[in-house]
Amino acid sequence: MSNNNDDINDKKNIEDNKNKKAKSDAICYLCRRPESVAGKMIEIPNHIHICADCMQKTFDVMNSGDNPYMNLIGIPPTMFNINTGPKVDSKKDKGEEKKDNDVAFDHKKLPLPHVIKARLDEYIIGQEHAKKVISVAVYNHYKRISFRAPKDVEIEKSNMLMIGPTGSGKTYLVKTLANLLDVPLAITDATSLTEAGYIGDDVESVISKLLMAAGNDVEKAERGIVFIDEIDKIAKKRNTNSRDVSGESVQQGLLKLLEGSDVEVPVGATSKNAMVPLKTINTENILFICGGAFPDLDKIIKARLNKQSSIGFQADLKDKYDNDANILQKVTLDDLREYGMVPEFLGRLPILFTLEGLTREMLVKVLLEPKNAILKQYKGLLAMDEVELVFDSEALEAIADKALDKKTGARALRAILEESMLDIMYEIPKDDNIGRVIITKDYIEGKGVPLIELRGNLKVKDMANGEE
Repeated sequence: MSNNNDDINDKKNIEDNKNKKAKSDAICYLCRRPESVAGKMIEIPNHIHICADCMQKTFDVMNSGDNPYMNLIGIPPTMFNINTGPKVDSKKDKGEEKKDNDVAFDHKKLPLPHVIKARLDEYIIGQEHAKKVISVAVYNHYKRISFRAPKDVEIEKSNMLMIGPTGSGKTYLVKTLANLLDVPLAITDATSLTEAGYIGDDVESVISKLLMAAGNDVEKAERGIVFIDEIDKIAKKRNTNSRDVSGESVQQGLLKLLEGSDVEVPVGATSKNAMVPLKTINTENILFICGGAFPDLDKIIKARLNKQSSIGFQADLKDKYDNDANILQKVTLDDLREYGMVPEFLGRLPILFTLEGLTREMLVKVLLEPKNAILKQYKGLLAMDEVELVFDSEALEAIADKALDKKTGARALRAILEESMLDIMYEIPKDDNIGRVIITKDYIEGKGVPLIELRGNLKVKDMANGEE
C-alpha cells in the first residue's frame, strides 16, 4: 500500500516540475523560441506569449502598409492611422525629388495681386489697405518658392501680423484667401498652446493640423498657410508669481516654426506617442499669418501719443485720440513690446498691418453686398417658400446702429437678425397667401410690425393681429 502511495507522489512531483518548467520557460507563439533564448515574453489573453522581437516585427509590417491580411479583408491601413509610405525626411530624401517637385510648382499659375484683391472685394467690405497688403505678400511668398525664383538671391519669408478689432474680418479674410489660392490652410487658436510638458497643445500641433488639412501630403503641406488666431493671448503675463506656460514661453517655442526648421509631427494626431508614426516637415516655405484683437492696446498707443501733449497754444490735447475709431492704425513695434510681445517674435513677422473698425456705412454694405451677405441668405430661405423679403433703407440703418452698440463688429449683425427674423420665419410658412414681407425701421426697433403683401393684390396685412 505504501509503495502505491509513493508512486502517486512521484507522478505528482513529476507533473509539478513540468508545470513549473513550462511557466518558467514560456515559448513564443510565433517563433517558438523559449523565454530563456528570446528574452522576456509579453503575455496576451488565452495564455499566449509573444517575444519582443516578434512584436516589433508585427508593428513594422503594420506601419509599412504591406500587410496582406489587411488587404485581404479590405481594411485600409489609414483606418488605424498607419503611415502608408516611408517616413519623409526633409534633409535626406529631398535630393532629386525636391527638384522635380519645385519644377512642378509655378507661381504663374496663381492669380496676380490685383486679381486676388478683386476676388476678396466680392466677399469682404472695406479694409482696402489690408486686402492690398495681404494680396501682395501672399503673391511674393509663392514667387519665393517657385522654380522661377532667382538662384543667386535668397528671398526671405513674408510672415504677417494682422491687428484689428473683433468682428472686423481677420479670420474671414484668411479663409477666403486660402479658398481662392486652393492651398492647405490650418487655423488654430493660440489660447490652447502651452509650453512643452504641460497640459495643452504643443507648438508642433500647429503643423500637425496643416498636415491633416493637406491629406498627410508632406510636400503639399510645406506650401500651405497657417493662421494663428488670438495671438495676443500669448503675450507676457504681468504681475504673476506662477510660471508663465502659455505666454512668453509659447512665443519662444514659435520662433523656430516662423523662421523655418525641420519639425517631426505625428500623422493623424496632434500629440506624439509610440503608436503614431511621425513625418518630418520643413516650415521654411510655410506662410504664417498671425492675428489678434489686442484689447487695451489702444490705451498703450494713446499713452505714447499723449506724451507729446504739453502746455501752450500748439500743444496736443490729452483727449484728442479718445474718439479715434482707428487708433490701432498708429501702432508701432514699441507698442507691441509694451503689450507683452517678445522682440524676437515680432522680428519674424516683418509685415504688420491693421484692419479698420467697421462704421455704420460699412455695416450696411456688409448686410447687402458680399456674395454670401446675411440678407441674401434670408431672402433665399424665404424664396424657397415663394415669399419675397424686402428691407427698407431705414431698417438697414437701424440694424447697423444696434450692431455698433454691441461693439462686436460684423458678428453682431447675425445675432440681431436672428432675433428680429424669428417670428417671421415662424409665421410665414403658415399662410400660403403671403407674397411679400417688408421689414421696417419700427419693427427692428420693436415699435411696430412688418408689412405683409398678399399674392395677387396690393393689400397690406398686419401680421400681428391679422387685420388688413
